[in-house]
Amino acid sequence: MGLTGKRLFQYAMLYKRPILFALALLALAVSVELLGPFIAKRMIDQNILGIEKVWYEADAKSGKTAEYDGKFYKREDRFAKGEAKGAPARVLQAGASYYWLEGADVLEGSRQVDGGTMTVTAEDGRTQEYAVTKLSKSEVFRFYKPEIPGLITLATSYFGLLLLAAVFTYGQRLLLQTSANKIVQRMREDVFAHTQRLPVQYFDNLPAGKVVSRITNDTEAVRELFVAVLANFFSGVVYMAAILGALFLLSPKLALVALPLVPILLLWIVVYRKFAGRYNEVIRNKLSDINAMINESINGMPIIQAFRRQKMTMEEFDEHNKEFYKYQNKMLSLNSITSHNLVNVFRNIIFIAVIWMFWGKWLGSAVTVGVLYAFVDYMNRMFQPIVGIVNQLANLETARVSAERVFKLLDEPGIDVATGKLDRYKGEVAFKNVTFAYKAEEYVLKNISFEARQGETVALVGHTGSGKSSILNLLFRFYDVEQGTISVDGTDVRDIPKQLLRQHMGIVLQDPFLFTGTIASNVSLDNPAISRGKVEKALRDVGAYDMFMSLPGGIDEPVIEKGSTLSAGQRQLISFARALAYDPAILILDEATASIDTETEAVIQAALDVLKKGRTTFVIAHRLSTIRQADQILVLDHGEIVERGNHDSLMALRGKYYAMYQLQQGGASPVLSA
Repeated sequence: MGLTGKRLFQYAMLYKRPILFALALLALAVSVELLGPFIAKRMIDQNILGIEKVWYEADAKSGKTAEYDGKFYKREDRFAKGEAKGAPARVLQAGASYYWLEGADVLEGSRQVDGGTMTVTAEDGRTQEYAVTKLSKSEVFRFYKPEIPGLITLATSYFGLLLLAAVFTYGQRLLLQTSANKIVQRMREDVFAHTQRLPVQYFDNLPAGKVVSRITNDTEAVRELFVAVLANFFSGVVYMAAILGALFLLSPKLALVALPLVPILLLWIVVYRKFAGRYNEVIRNKLSDINAMINESINGMPIIQAFRRQKMTMEEFDEHNKEFYKYQNKMLSLNSITSHNLVNVFRNIIFIAVIWMFWGKWLGSAVTVGVLYAFVDYMNRMFQPIVGIVNQLANLETARVSAERVFKLLDEPGIDVATGKLDRYKGEVAFKNVTFAYKAEEYVLKNISFEARQGETVALVGHTGSGKSSILNLLFRFYDVEQGTISVDGTDVRDIPKQLLRQHMGIVLQDPFLFTGTIASNVSLDNPAISRGKVEKALRDVGAYDMFMSLPGGIDEPVIEKGSTLSAGQRQLISFARALAYDPAILILDEATASIDTETEAVIQAALDVLKKGRTTFVIAHRLSTIRQADQILVLDHGEIVERGNHDSLMALRGKYYAMYQLQQGGASPVLSA
């Protein structure tokens, strides 16, 4: 996975102890589980099929003996070293019946019984007849009885191992999933924290829905990598290595039959990733587009409905959805072709080949029924992790693409959050020969120079696109100046960390943003430094306290998303009180009175006359009547200051300002926003 894999590994290393412990438990679970076929092999070959081994007459008191015809017999492998053996005999199975044969040597081959004679036919065509006696069920049971304690012990051991494996597996999954959740929690915190450090212009080019998709959907896909993919791949590798080792212990010939599965699986993964990576890239991008459109549609629903754009919006959404569906189907087809069904085909081919080789005696006499059973059991167990790996390939590719998108966002150059506190500055602002463009060579400000002294009110007026808001964007350092300098109290703003610079700035926008909470929390923004008393004072200063106290919850009245239950004037008053509560040295009003009725505007104007003392205030106004008392009015046109002065001097000049003022007083449309 290259660089992405390394970075995911670095996140995993933050919680390496629980992850390593989980993987150790997984290895133990696999090891314990793989002991099962060996126990089953022993039960079959020694305790069940062992009845056909040679039996010798023995002393009844020697233990593990079976009585037949008044005599006691013990199996050849049950005799102690040096213990005397009597006459040999055999218990042979033919069909569903068992027969007693005196003597030890019996030809290997197919058996048929006619009366008291058993005929054995070898593969080379040789035949041999033996005199036999059919055993009753009770007599057969006597020969199995000595094996029952061993069978019970082995069966109990097998069950105990299953329980132990279950405990290890539970511990592994719990630790691995907990660690995965912690990793993704940390990743989401890092991504969200980084979005707070990103410059404002980054969000100008990336829809909010796409950012949301990266923080939620993409990090969730990464969680699957640690929960499902990592566990399946690691357990698969351990399983396969352990099973191949066990197969070589069982039978090297059988192990060689299974060995080609490893390169086949590796080739499988390479081919799958080649196609899946391409499809997943499109799928994740389309999911982001869908999220972005949904977010945009919800925010713009009043406009969509007012202008009857529902059908067009649906068609646009359908376009994205169809493309998403198309590539989802491509992934589905790819997964179907390379899924566990193909694994089952390989498994069945191997089983047929092994059974054919076993039936034809090509594997030799060393491969017993017990060995064959163990091989089939191991192969079934081996194909389980292969199926697990194959089924997780889709999640692996999804996680890889998602991780790349998350890390791409994290790699965007951000601004380190400055700690500490900056002493409150006076608020003397100077622009010197400032030229600025959002896009190369498309200048929105040209050679802007002016000074605002402490306590002054500076108004910016002009037509749409004249550069009023751009001046304040540069002052706030939402963007940095390219030519010229901007200083606060004589210090270049580029030499002051952005967070510290903004500590003593307040802003009120034309369209105020309110957070889910209460009126009080929207004023304080839950800043512990702003007490309840400060909140109330700020609301009183803007003349809004009595208005909000008349609500059922007073200033603790709930505010839902964007404050949609409040009027435009009420939202603006809260935003204004928020700025004042932070007691800024520089206060910016960006079309702050545009959405407020005349009566409310009068209240704010009265409050401003008291509060602007000692505070530098910048006002972008479309109602020129609200800035008549401004100390300095700057008239902008196409990014240049074409007139400056106070209201009276500009009216006397009879230039652009005079024309705009007369136009508004004459009842023409007052829409002159920036």
